[in-house]
Amino acid sequence: MKEWWHWSQSNQAEPSSFGIVGLGRFGSAVCKELMQNGAEVLAVDRSSKAIEELRQLEPSIEARIVDCTDEEALREAGILDMETVVVAISEPIEASITATLIAKDSAGSKVRRVIARATSDLHEKMLKRVGADRVVFPSRMQGERLGVELVRPNLMERLELDKHHSIEEIKVPGRFVGRSLRDLNLRKNFRVNVLAAGPAKELMVNPPASHVLQDGHVLVVMGLTDDLQELPKT
Repeated sequence: MKEWWHWSQSNQAEPSSFGIVGLGRFGSAVCKELMQNGAEVLAVDRSSKAIEELRQLEPSIEARIVDCTDEEALREAGILDMETVVVAISEPIEASITATLIAKDSAGSKVRRVIARATSDLHEKMLKRVGADRVVFPSRMQGERLGVELVRPNLMERLELDKHHSIEEIKVPGRFVGRSLRDLNLRKNFRVNVLAAGPAKELMVNPPASHVLQDGHVLVVMGLTDDLQELPKT
């Protein structure tokens, strides 16, 4: 599975509302993926051109022209009411640092987590110093991947077979725990095929219908990417 995507996962339930600060290629890609998965998204950028380009891609998105280094402007825009904020600004680095600090440290902020984009190791250290919960590098994680991870917290790995089909390894959703594969009938109810199940390091390939899923175990499933996205996330 070396060619699969590897993402770190949190044990906590993922927030459901997202603020995206900065709408370059990375920020716009995050917005697009979140919107396609039905998430609540608020996007801001100081550039009217960036806002218009995003609206051409996602006409229904809520996007506003905002000075991302102005605390009151971010508050009025609603960014501080979002549960997760992605600071996707690349340059100038002081703008991304300031936006991160505002999201984390402003009075009355409801932001639970800030994910910030860095352009260098020093930039990463500075973002963490002002409170970023996680720092990503576009060269290591593209916007689409981050968007998928944010809305699908139980997704561990994915192998894309073609444009429409994938194999995914997911954490067993809570509503599946204690139930057998026969009872769940994933092929009928979700149109996906189970390839393996069990502990991550001791997977049983082609498990029997009587196999009971357990908390902390994983499922390897194959099907249309759109169908796989319909599997329970928790």
